[in-house]
Amino acid sequence: METQQYTYKYPRPAVTTDCVVFGFDGHDLKILLIERGIEPFKGAWAFPGGFLNMDETAEQGALRELKEETGLDLRYIKQVGAFSDVDRDPRSRVITIAFYALAKKSEVQGGDDAAKAQWFALNEVPRLAFDHDYILRKTMERLRKDIHFEPIGFGLLDEQFTIPELQRLYEAILGVQFDRRNFYKKILQTGILDEVEDDDDRHYYGEHREMRSMDIGALFGSIAAESRPSYSAARSDDDSRRRKGTRFSFNKKRYDQLKEDNNFRLEF
Repeated sequence: METQQYTYKYPRPAVTTDCVVFGFDGHDLKILLIERGIEPFKGAWAFPGGFLNMDETAEQGALRELKEETGLDLRYIKQVGAFSDVDRDPRSRVITIAFYALAKKSEVQGGDDAAKAQWFALNEVPRLAFDHDYILRKTMERLRKDIHFEPIGFGLLDEQFTIPELQRLYEAILGVQFDRRNFYKKILQTGILDEVEDDDDRHYYGEHREMRSMDIGALFGSIAAESRPSYSAARSDDDSRRRKGTRFSFNKKRYDQLKEDNNFRLEF
C-alpha cells in the first residue's frame, strides 16, 4: 500500500529545545550555561539546546543537545513549556520547548556549537541570549512550585544526607531562610525520610534499643524528681548534637503512596 505524501503551501516554524539544568554545591543553586560559538549571539551565554531532528521527540532532542554541548548525560528532564514569541529568534520563526533538570554538579565541557560550558551561581547568571532570561524566570517559578509537591530536590543531594544539607538546598531553591527546628519538624512529618543508622547509633544504644521508646517516667519511677532534669537536659543536648549529624535517605516507596493518595504537600 502506497503511503500518501502530503505537502502544505503554508510556512511552518522551526522547533528547538532548551534545557535549564540546576546543580547544587552544598550552598548555592547553580545553573548550567554554554557560551555560543556561532551566530547569532556568538560569545553570549545561553542554555544548552538546538534544533529538533525530524526523527526524535522533544525530550530526545533536548537530551541529545545537552550531551553534545556540555557532555552531561541525563535521562530525566521535565517540560516547562513552549515559548513562541514571534521575534524571539533573529534567524527565522522558531518555537522552543524548554525543559528543566536537576543534576549533581559535575565537570562539563563545551562541544558542538558551544565554545564553553560552565556552572553559574543563580545570582551570577549573565545576560542571556535569545529570550533565555525570560525562560529562566519561568523555570524558577515552575521549580519553586514543583518542590512543594514533588521530591525533586533529592536529586541534587547524595543518597544519604543530613537535615541541614536538605534545608540549605530548599533555601537556595526558594530564596528564603527557614527556622531550623520548624524545618526539621515539617520535613520529618512528611514521612518520606528514613533515618540511616550508622556505627555511632549502634554503639550509642547497644543492646538497649528498646529504651528509645520507653517512657522516662516509668523507667525512673523510683528516682527522686529533682534528679530528672539533669538526665533530661543531658539527653536533650546529646540528641540535639546527634540530630545535626544524623543522615537520612529518601523513601521513594512512601512518597509514591502519598502521591497516589493525593496526600503530599510540603509547606513551611
